[in-house]
This record gives sequence, structure tokens and C-alpha cells, in this order.
Amino acid sequence: MRPKYLQSATHQRDRWMVSYADVLTILLIFFVVAAAKSLEVPRAHTVVPVQPVIGHAEAELPRTNLIRAQERLREHGLEPKLEPRGLVISLPQVILFSSGEDTVSPQALPTIAQIADVLRELPNDVRLIGYADPVPIHNRRFRSNWELSMARSQKILDLFSTRYGISESRLSVASYGPYRPAAPNDTVDGRASNRRVEIVILDDSRSFREPA
Repeated sequence: MRPKYLQSATHQRDRWMVSYADVLTILLIFFVVAAAKSLEVPRAHTVVPVQPVIGHAEAELPRTNLIRAQERLREHGLEPKLEPRGLVISLPQVILFSSGEDTVSPQALPTIAQIADVLRELPNDVRLIGYADPVPIHNRRFRSNWELSMARSQKILDLFSTRYGISESRLSVASYGPYRPAAPNDTVDGRASNRRVEIVILDDSRSFREPA
């Protein structure tokens, strides 16, 4: 038998060890819970950005037809530009018409036919826009460059609808005359660039607005 003073000391020491074990257990539980919560944060952050990416892809999907049309037209040597309003094919007056006239040149027909082939494969509406330079016109038929550029747009529309079978319901015309130049008018080359007809395959996924 051990003396009582030894038994008392041993019993107190055992009680101290039990309390220490409880503290360790509580600390272990605390750290496990804290670690579990910290692992939940990155998971939430990785999910959030996915929705905007999907939305952006869906928004660009309707322009797929325009991108394909752009590739096909480039194969024919044209340089259409993809803009917010749609796919823009700019044809200079020197290719399409004689000076001061609205009769389409026979040399322009193969180019117009190639464009018409692409248009027939698309459901998009098409706008034909005439432009001119600011040099006053000297012509008994047309009183202004505005009238001339409108007449030229109309002649392209007539070709698309009558010769190449593009539905008139998809076509519209506009004229800006000399008021929206693509280049400065103080040079010969600049004025030549401004005498043009734009064939705009409209982006039907958004409302159409002419550039300011």
C-alpha cells in the first residue's frame, strides 16, 4: 500500500491530465471546423464567373452567319468589315457606275452576283446605302449628289431582287450623299473613297443604328 500523500498526488495529476485532454479535443474540433469552412470559399468563387462567360457566348451566337459570310466574300477578293450594325461591303463608284450615272456597269455584275450568292444563304435583312463626294453634280437628271446616290442604291436593289432572286422584303435603301464621308474630301483619292455604295448585311440580333 502506498502512503496517502502519494495517492493524493497521483489522483490530482490524473485529473489534470483529463482536463488537458479535453482542451486538446476542443482545439482539434475547432481547427477541423475552421479548415472545413475555409475550403468552402474557393468553391463558391469558382462557380460565379461561369454564368457571364456562357451569357457572352450566347450573345455572340447570332453573328456566326455574318462571320461565315465574311469568310466567303473574302474568298472572292472582297474586304467586308464586321461592324456593330452588321457586315459591311463597301463598293467604290468607279467599279459600279460611270461618273454621274446610275446604270450599273457590266463589269460590276460578276461582283454583285458573288455577293448575291452569299445573301441567298442568309435570312438577314440587307440595307443598300449610297454616298457621294461634295463636288456639285452637273447633270440634267439629278439635282444633287443626294439624289444620285439614292438612285444608285435603288439600282443595286433592283438587281438583287429581279436578276438574283433576293426577296424585296429583305431589302431597303438609304442615301447620305456627301454628308458621311469615309475619308477627307481635300484629296482626289479621298473623294473617290467617298463615292461608294455600302451593302450592309444587318445584324438581326440587335436594333440597327446608322453610325453617327
